[in-house]
Amino acid sequence: MLQRFATILNCDTMVSPFIYLGMPVGGIHKRGAFWNGVIEKVQARLSKWKGRCLTMAGRICLIKSVLSSIPLFFMSLFKLPSGVARKLVRIQRNFLWGWGADGRKIAWASWNLA
Repeated sequence: MLQRFATILNCDTMVSPFIYLGMPVGGIHKRGAFWNGVIEKVQARLSKWKGRCLTMAGRICLIKSVLSSIPLFFMSLFKLPSGVARKLVRIQRNFLWGWGADGRKIAWASWNLA
């Protein structure tokens, strides 16, 4: 019946899940596999060679702009699972404190004892 209506309306039928405007439609948003596209986009933007060429302030600026814009479109419709949030934080941390020629940088913690 669906195929007959599609023929009458001169359109195609699609199989769920599919991508519409960069957003998967018909997937289960609570699973980590649904968010793999977002994680891959963030990893592609935060490559290791960019980390070596930028200063610390440049890396922080890039992290803030990428991590606030790429997942935002998905998070406007779906709740971000905690496992995916941890992956995004791990990507951010590895990019900021990544390996260089002199080894891994030290992440100093500041303590306010007053």
